Amino acid sequence: MAHLTLIRHGETDSNRVHRFQGQMDVPLNATGLLQAERLAERLAEERFDVGVVSDLSRTRATAAPLAERIGLTLRQDARWREQHFGVFEGQQVPDILDLHPDLWAQWVRQDADFALPGGGESIRAFHTRVWSALDALAAAHVGQRVLVVTHGGVLDMVWRTVRGQPLSSARQCAIPNAGINRLHWHGPGRAEIDVWADDAHLAGLPPQPSTVSLSVRYGAGVSAP
Repeated sequence: MAHLTLIRHGETDSNRVHRFQGQMDVPLNATGLLQAERLAERLAEERFDVGVVSDLSRTRATAAPLAERIGLTLRQDARWREQHFGVFEGQQVPDILDLHPDLWAQWVRQDADFALPGGGESIRAFHTRVWSALDALAAAHVGQRVLVVTHGGVLDMVWRTVRGQPLSSARQCAIPNAGINRLHWHGPGRAEIDVWADDAHLAGLPPQPSTVSLSVRYGAGVSAP
């Protein structure tokens, strides 16, 4: 069994305005940097044997204060990147509706095998990438405590698998920026959630961007990009 602590990166300006960032290398904003400091304070007394981040700057900057405080070496791994959104990357929903209305109509259907042009990943391909990375990491560190700082879409794939939610459905779990999620891994494809979306350490910081209005206005499948 491996003990996994999975963290979503801190807030970016793209999160704030609901811009699809995907695999674009977008930095943390001022709030995101504060969230990273709060995360470091919260986990400062914990021990981690291994630290892994995606190779995008927003995850590295989120993990850096904690890693420095506890002396943890961070390993970058591109398999923990966000889903690639193809031609949607860098765009807000109103822009997409103007430029790619047909693609948007296909996107909100939540077809697990639909991949956006421009290098986009289907949900199924993304899910396979995420669980391959998780299984490989956990299997290599049985009996150890592993920290992973990653992205909202990655965490959604984890939650769906553990809870048995279909890939072709709207997101049903909260995934706050800099939130803490803890799992026990028991073997390939098998894990249980101990804690999910713990953001008590962020009390008093600006409220996180809400996706409720997006879902109502643009389609039930919309979630934080």
